[in-house]
Amino acid sequence: MPAPLISVVLPVRNAATTVERAARSILASTLRELELIIIDDGSTDDTSKVIRQINDLRLRLIRQEHSGVCAAANRGTAEAHAPVIARMDADDFSHPERLEKQLDLLRQSNVDMVGCRVQIVDALGQAVPSLQRYEQWSNALTEPARIAAMRFVELPIVNPTLMAKREVFELGYREGAWPEDYDLCLRALGRGNTATKVPEVLFDWIDSGQRLTRKDPRYSPEAFDHCRRTHLIDGPLRGVREVDLWGAGQTGKPWLRWLQGEGFRVRHVIEVSPKKIGTQIHGVPVIADTEFPPPDGTPLIIAVGAAGARELIEAELTKQNYTPGRDAWFVC
Repeated sequence: MPAPLISVVLPVRNAATTVERAARSILASTLRELELIIIDDGSTDDTSKVIRQINDLRLRLIRQEHSGVCAAANRGTAEAHAPVIARMDADDFSHPERLEKQLDLLRQSNVDMVGCRVQIVDALGQAVPSLQRYEQWSNALTEPARIAAMRFVELPIVNPTLMAKREVFELGYREGAWPEDYDLCLRALGRGNTATKVPEVLFDWIDSGQRLTRKDPRYSPEAFDHCRRTHLIDGPLRGVREVDLWGAGQTGKPWLRWLQGEGFRVRHVIEVSPKKIGTQIHGVPVIADTEFPPPDGTPLIIAVGAAGARELIEAELTKQNYTPGRDAWFVC
């Protein structure tokens, strides 16, 4: 067999009903020079039996004692032969041209990571209403600067679509009370690695109640907050003691309490509600969105969760010469 251009890592546990479709979607790729490494993380069903029935020399099955998704994904990285590694999940479907187009973009764009647009559907192929806002937001992020700037909103590259230079994956998925894929993405972007996306839907992210993202507390909203806050302090807020905060609603107030609890002085809270403007919240003066100061080196944290608010606020930031990802950071 020729040396693979890409190693695709697929960690799996108890996915006998879905893993064959996922694996075959990779093996049917228009890019033929690949290896598919499936790490069976201690399955107790027929997962390994199903995989062994796939007759393709490019597939390697590795079984291990149940150690968790981080250990399984890291084992896949260690076993990979190619200089470029891609991820896949056992629930999902990779379109035939995905790997070829992502590899072409990785080479042409001189970036470190590449994703693609996705469609999030259920097992019947129907759109999942609760995930449509995330799908639209993620699919709109295709340029490196935008991906980096918006990384504290949510995971900007859907994890099973990720393709990256080997050194990114060698940072390793870390165990913790947070989503390991988001942690890896934030560490990579925080250290200056760059990312882009093929602006085409090349992946079906199939939602179900059995996905870890639906049932494991490491993927709860609280866990995502823990992850983004940890990386904010390690990154844009390192060495900073004073910030401004946009938002004093149900989303903003917890951020205000957290910032104060971490020792930050919140200079202003910016609001659009006339009832709040001119008051104080936890000792911080509330000012109107027409009164916030121009950039002076004080980071602006934007914590407004209402649908459509992000776009309106970004338009206001532009008028005041703020640049998201430089002096303003959206966190929801």
